Amino acid sequence: MTKVININGRGTLTLPKELRRRFGIKGGGQVVAEETDDGILLRSGVTFPMEIYTEKRLAEFARHDDKALARYRFKK
Repeated sequence: MTKVININGRGTLTLPKELRRRFGIKGGGQVVAEETDDGILLRSGVTFPMEIYTEKRLAEFARHDDKALARYRFKK
């Protein structure tokens, strides 16, 4: 399928409804633009939040795990 898409002065483009529906792209969704030898490749995309933990936070997790696991340890 080939579609001509207009781009406004700000560089914004609107994907045709048929393409959005076919590829599951919804309002507020994301599209990945990738440069290729043939031009620009647009792919539907998704991002996942990621948290990077400090050493202090990792130590907190370890303490919590030790407390939680203590309930399941056999006592001799």
